[in-house]
Amino acid sequence: MTEVSETTVAAPKWVPGMKSPNPAGRPKGTLSKRDRVAQALNDDAPEVVRKVIDAALAGDMTAAGLVLSRIVPPIKAQAERVQFELSEGAPLSDQASQILQAVSEGKLDADTARILITCIQSVAGIRAVEDLEARIITLEAKQV
Repeated sequence: MTEVSETTVAAPKWVPGMKSPNPAGRPKGTLSKRDRVAQALNDDAPEVVRKVIDAALAGDMTAAGLVLSRIVPPIKAQAERVQFELSEGAPLSDQASQILQAVSEGKLDADTARILITCIQSVAGIRAVEDLEARIITLEAKQV
């Protein structure tokens, strides 16, 4: 068996301005693998695009979907504007109940109700943090 020396030389930490710890490294201007692939794709891109468009025109629905997705942005669902009043001073649980009541009466759609209840949950979380902070401040003041 051969013995291996336990002393290893750690690479020095590189800092801007110091000589390269690897002077035989990649020469300046040499492209990385990623850059070479990107360059090859850019070189062939016009031909690829033309082929996809031709396939779409020939009836290939997958190609047509790809072309259309680049031309026309997808349609996003938009909720209608609603006139809805919440009892501002009421507890948050009562406000959520008001929203559910409005849904059951057909005054509010379910998606909008879900968004509103999520907002109420966020407010409840913020209030809980504020209350906790106030309690901690009070407790710390008593200890002093």
